[in-house]
Amino acid sequence: MDRIDQLRIFLRVAHSGGFTAAAGQLGLPRPTVSLAIQQLEARLGARLFNRTTRHVSLTQDGEALLERAIALVADSEELEQQFRPQAKALTGRLRVDLPSRIARRLVAPALPEFLARHGGIELELGSSDRAIDLVHEGIDCALRVGGMPASSTLVPRPLGVFRLVNCASPAYLARHGMPRGPEDLPQHLAVNYAPPGGARMAPWEWVEHGRLRTQTMRAQVSANNAETYIACCLAGTGLIQIPAFDVREHLQAGGLVEVLADWPAPPMPVQIVYPHRRHLSRRVQAFSDWLAEVLAPCLEPLGEDGAALAAQPAAAVERVGARPHQDACRALTHSLNSAAGSAGENR
Repeated sequence: MDRIDQLRIFLRVAHSGGFTAAAGQLGLPRPTVSLAIQQLEARLGARLFNRTTRHVSLTQDGEALLERAIALVADSEELEQQFRPQAKALTGRLRVDLPSRIARRLVAPALPEFLARHGGIELELGSSDRAIDLVHEGIDCALRVGGMPASSTLVPRPLGVFRLVNCASPAYLARHGMPRGPEDLPQHLAVNYAPPGGARMAPWEWVEHGRLRTQTMRAQVSANNAETYIACCLAGTGLIQIPAFDVREHLQAGGLVEVLADWPAPPMPVQIVYPHRRHLSRRVQAFSDWLAEVLAPCLEPLGEDGAALAAQPAAAVERVGARPHQDACRALTHSLNSAAGSAGENR
């Protein structure tokens, strides 16, 4: 077995958390996987895994090898692709992580088209709605919704922004009336959004005269994921702020009504991120280009106003409510974002 194959097995054990799982994914006997790791450890003179009867975890040396191994294997596969007679046909495994709601509503229905174009690619699609470390978990690319701080380990590819809409159900409006402007918000109820992980409740937000303003809303119901958030609004329990693509069908069917259209929340940036490498593999490039095509009908260009608001300091945010909170729509990215990574999700 050559050294690159040993590194491939090392990566599979590291990402799957066990020798048996790695063997099953690779289609190899378990003893072959164990022997490859033993040979790699002997050649490097270092123990790469802590082994117990139930779990396998990386040692400090294994952690140090992980990122280098990912790059070496990716470079090797890319080199092989360039010199094969059938080089135009992309092959190999591609690990991608997406926000679960986007994966279900937008990406999964379009996947047959991508697989028809690139039948040699084995796609591993993750949509777990948890913070992940792309490098450590061997993810080739991920989709992020919401701003993110600068990172030396991730390379972003901006795609555009999701426009946000303010919504209510006809039943709610029949009971409470139509809000005519932000000054009416204290008399209304919202479905509060509580990000997973115990973060503080998020307020209502809108843009007025180029400034981001927030209002702490009264609420009888709170939700910690987008589907429940929308369902509560449909049931008439309060107002919500949500990406337009997520409620398009409800707005068209009359199940929801747009309110306060002149006071929208700032749009949420959408970007593909990659682990920082010297070059992008053809597989990742092909998937990223296709994903950009799939999302394009739901996106608007990232204009200067949106970029400026995303970068606006906290001092520029005028808070109308009683207490300062994190803004609602950026908090909602926790539910949309499964690919947060160590760099964080929020602007």
